[in-house]
Amino acid sequence: MGSFHITYISFWSAALLAALILVLVEPKAYSFLSRPYWRFLFYPWKLISFLLAITAVTLIAPYSGDPTWDYVDALFMSTLTYVTAPWAVGTLYRLYKKWSSWKQAFVAICLWLFSASWSYDIYITFRDGTYPLTWAANLVLSSGLYLLAGMLWSLGWVKGRGVIFAFMDSDWLQTASDQPFRKILWYALIIMLVVAGIFAPFFLYSILY
Repeated sequence: MGSFHITYISFWSAALLAALILVLVEPKAYSFLSRPYWRFLFYPWKLISFLLAITAVTLIAPYSGDPTWDYVDALFMSTLTYVTAPWAVGTLYRLYKKWSSWKQAFVAICLWLFSASWSYDIYITFRDGTYPLTWAANLVLSSGLYLLAGMLWSLGWVKGRGVIFAFMDSDWLQTASDQPFRKILWYALIIMLVVAGIFAPFFLYSILY
């Protein structure tokens, strides 16, 4: 393992430790630990779309042409994304609106990077005995998917405003989540099509080869 990788690992390990300390010191400041967030996350349409996505992604993983992608990392990265992306993406937007603190934003960034990249790096390093050469490419691709996931599972509808992302409302975790799925159907489909387009080369490879 090169000096760059050692430095990089040291950096993100320190960042994760700092984020963990922030959460432990003031857990009530991080709503992903709260019951309202989990109710927000587990509305039927969100759970069903997640189960469909994780099934498809996991089944094709070993046949995608990417040797670092297997059943294990497909499962845990998908699950981490579903659990954390709405909160992380929303928190970073809310920092822009000055509704979130810099501490919350720092934890959000660490959750984002751990879910989309650092957990993958850890797994591949232990699986293959070397730091993945694909870490940078994975960081870019998975971060894009993470952003889209956070947007998808934050979709909601508010009377008088129409379809919005729930994190755009001051009463974030109560916004629009219990509205009929038909209210947001077309917006959800647009995001799903973008995600499908990103995964299309992997699906085609799994079919053709």
